[in-house]
Amino acid sequence: MQQLTEQQLRELAHKRVEFRTHLVVYCVIIGGLWLIWYFTGHGYKWPMWPMAGWGVGLLFHYLFEYSSSNLLSEEEEFKRLKKHMGERAGSN
Repeated sequence: MQQLTEQQLRELAHKRVEFRTHLVVYCVIIGGLWLIWYFTGHGYKWPMWPMAGWGVGLLFHYLFEYSSSNLLSEEEEFKRLKKHMGERAGSN
C-alpha cells in the first residue's frame, strides 16, 4: 500500500467524518419517522421505505469511504496497465 501524504490523510479524514455525520443524521431522521408512525396508530409500516432507500445510499457512502477495494482506484489501474505493457514489451 502506498504512503499517503498529510494532505491526502486530511482529505480521507474529512470524508470519513462526513460519512459519520451522514450516519448520525440518518439515525435521527429515521428514528423520528418511526416515532411518528408509532404515535399515529401503528398502521402500515411506511417508514421502512425511506429507511431502505436512504439506507442504500448510506451503504454506498460507506463502501466508497471505508472500503479498501482498489477496483475504482485510478492509481491501481495505472499500475496494472504499466505492468501489462512491460510484460508485452518483454515478450517481443
